[in-house]
Amino acid sequence: MTAPTDLTGAADDVPELTDAADAGFPELAGALETVEEVLLGEAPTLTKSEVAARAGVPLALAETLWRLLGFAHATDDDVAFTPADVRALEETATLVGVGVLSPDRQAALVRTWGRSYARLAEWQTRLLADLALDSEDPVDQLTDLAAEVLPLVESLQSYVWRRHLASAASRTLAVESPASPVRSAAVCFVDIVGYTARSKELGEAELVAWLETFEQACADLAVEHGGRVIKNIGDEVLLVADDPADAAEIALVMAARGQDEDDPFPAVRAGLAHGDVVSRLGDVFGPVVNIASRLTSVARPGTVLIDRGAHEALADHPAYTLRQVRRTSVKGYAKLQPWVLRRAPVDDRSEDGVEEDADQAVSES
Repeated sequence: MTAPTDLTGAADDVPELTDAADAGFPELAGALETVEEVLLGEAPTLTKSEVAARAGVPLALAETLWRLLGFAHATDDDVAFTPADVRALEETATLVGVGVLSPDRQAALVRTWGRSYARLAEWQTRLLADLALDSEDPVDQLTDLAAEVLPLVESLQSYVWRRHLASAASRTLAVESPASPVRSAAVCFVDIVGYTARSKELGEAELVAWLETFEQACADLAVEHGGRVIKNIGDEVLLVADDPADAAEIALVMAARGQDEDDPFPAVRAGLAHGDVVSRLGDVFGPVVNIASRLTSVARPGTVLIDRGAHEALADHPAYTLRQVRRTSVKGYAKLQPWVLRRAPVDDRSEDGVEEDADQAVSES
């Protein structure tokens, strides 16, 4: 559904292109009508009531979907829609009819679409605006970019989505019960050490660049070793892997890089847990996720702590040593039993020395 500011970032929490002056691009306001027409396919000619009537969809349902998608609110008299909105509502009705957008899935799925595309659209709008402002005639340049570049971006977005969909399908269909959202996975949280102090030393742009570099490095390492990043949460990254050994390798590589003074990768700590998780809309949930998070919160800098499930999966792995450390009390778990994960030693260090060092892997709670 293309509301009047669909691909220009219209959502409750992002600026619209119509607010160009507030967003910092007053020089580009003259391109608004042309760009909007390029994005929508044609100039708006319909009100929301006319769109709903032509699509054969109740107006209340259309308004609910537009609200969940984060589109700007249109009054009854606003001529803000095009035939593309009619087609979108017709397609939505088809999805509802075949059960894809059932009542229990509709709100969560549509809201996820809206939020994801709103953030992406804001970034793309600012990127094109920055490129246009570098030219001699910003208004003409933005108009040309909208007409020439955006169709290519739209095609690439569809390609990326299909590739991710194929990857997700292969993971889902490889498990015993693909209809169930529960599956076995290794879950790992990686947290930047000293983030608060570091953030106070950097300007806003520097902080954003630093975090983006960290996030990109984490994503690259995860993919390289068979995992995938689920999401970034401030100074923390949540990633998963089907094989606990892959997750262990990712966590250890990140911890080692953080301890290398010649590597710009920040110092980190990590918590790794293995067991059944619930997958929903690209995220993971359940006790295993909670335990991984709690382990991260008590791990010392440069240390990887694992839970009992990960210990059972990695106990016989020749590449790692697992040392039991003292139980710790964290939110939701009174006596959580961690193990410190390390690479198998290549020297003749004594067991006592390794054990004592391992016990220092848990911070005081």
